This record gives sequence, structure tokens and C-alpha cells, in this order.
Amino acid sequence: MKIGIGLPAAIPQVSGSLILDWAREADAGSFSSLGLIDRVVYANYEPLITLAAAAGATRRIRLVTTVLLAPLRSAAMLAKESASLDALSGGRLTLGLGVGARPDDFVATSVSYHTRGKHFDQQLAALERIWTGQTMSDEVGAIGPAPVQPGGPEILLGGYSAAAVKRLSRWGHGFMAGGGDPRLADLFFRQAETSWQASGRSGNPRLVGCAYFALGENVADRAKATIVDYYSFAPERAQRLAETLPSSPEQVRALAQAFTDIGADELIFWPTIPELDQVARLQDVIGG
Repeated sequence: MKIGIGLPAAIPQVSGSLILDWAREADAGSFSSLGLIDRVVYANYEPLITLAAAAGATRRIRLVTTVLLAPLRSAAMLAKESASLDALSGGRLTLGLGVGARPDDFVATSVSYHTRGKHFDQQLAALERIWTGQTMSDEVGAIGPAPVQPGGPEILLGGYSAAAVKRLSRWGHGFMAGGGDPRLADLFFRQAETSWQASGRSGNPRLVGCAYFALGENVADRAKATIVDYYSFAPERAQRLAETLPSSPEQVRALAQAFTDIGADELIFWPTIPELDQVARLQDVIGG
């Protein structure tokens, strides 16, 4: 199983220079991917812009949205921005995509919250057309640039719902499970495999997990504060994530082993402490 690391771009008041230093250090290590999560009504950096900056600071590491809230963006601009980032990074982009769960993000972007699933399905179809060089409609011509990866960037569908899993019968290359709970991830990984196989798709879906971490002396309380602030809109979820967050080498290794045991192809650890030593600490724990 590969191990990726998140960028600290979702932690308020993090400097741009730290994000780029973090990306360089991760690229110099053995991490497979740089990931970051998405919100609008929060003091986080926008994911695609942040990954574009990281692309210029790195050479080999993949760039992953974990996940990007697709319905908050128009299909045409999402296709163009993603293809541009894929081309600029030499084909290193993976798009984890989901529908989102915070109503205020939809109010802020003037997008309907209640029809976001239907909107997302339409976007996935549009991305496929645009990235393969087809016209978007009878009134709209082809939208470039062409992505480096044939057919467009890899897409991983995220979200703990039947609709998210069902989409794999038609779109995407795999499933992304957030939250760090291997038991819940296992349930949805198996459903993703069933949906994939039932639709007659060849091969197997790629299965990726995501979890928070913190390493070092006396970091548990600081890490929990980061989680509670970010998930203030869902106090019960915040408490659950804070209580299960691995904050010792033994806990990090145990979580990685749990995801290995359920067949994950990759596990991306999101940071909760905005200090550069977290990269080296995680590298020491996972080896490689």
C-alpha cells in the first residue's frame, strides 16, 4: 500500500511558504501523493490553485484532491482548470471528487444544495466529453487544453452514500474513503467493487483511504483543536474524529496496517499540526 501526505492548506493562518516547503520535503521523501481537502466558507486555500503551486515546487509526487467539491464549480471551468493542472504537472493529477455536505458552501457559490447529486452526474458526463476533445454541446465548441493523461485525469469518487458508490458503474477509476475509519472504509470498498464488477468494467477500482494524524510531544490536544474547529458544523463527527486521531507512531502504524488489511491501494494522511517537522516524523514512521 502506498502512503501519501496531505498539505496543511486547510489549517487556518498557514503561510504559503510553509505549504511549498512541505510539498518539497514530501517530494524528496517516499510519499506517493500530496492531498488536500476542500471548503469554501472557511479559511483554507483553494485546492486546485494550491496544487498548481505545489506542482511547480515538486517533480514526481502525485497531486490529489481529497476530495474536491465538484458541484461548487461549473463543469467547463473544472474541466479546463483540471486539464491545465494535469498538463502543467506532467500528468500527475488525481481528482478525488464529491458532492459536499455543508449548505453554506452552496449558498456562498449560488448553487442548489438539494440538486447537487444530479448536478454532479451531469458534470461527470461533461468532463468526459471535454477531456476527450468533444464539443460540450451544439452551441459550445471544444474546450482545451488537452490533459496529459489520456481521457483526462484519474477520478476517484468520494462520499459515504449509495449514490457515490453507484456512480462507479459508469464514471471514475476508483473510490476514496475519508474520515480514517477502516471499518467504514471496508464496507464501502466492498460496495465499490461490487458496483464496478456488476457493471462489467474491466480490472478493479482503485481504493484510497484518508485519515488525520499528528506526531510529536504533546500534540494530541492541538490536533483535536484543529479537528473541532474544522468540523464545528458537525460536533458529533468532530468529537469522533478527534477521539480516534492517531497521535503516536504505534497508532499511525496500526492504522496503516488496518487499511492494508482491507485492500486499500493508498492511504493519505492529512495533517493537523502546521509544522514542517510533521513531514519528517511521518516519513520516519512509515519508512520507505
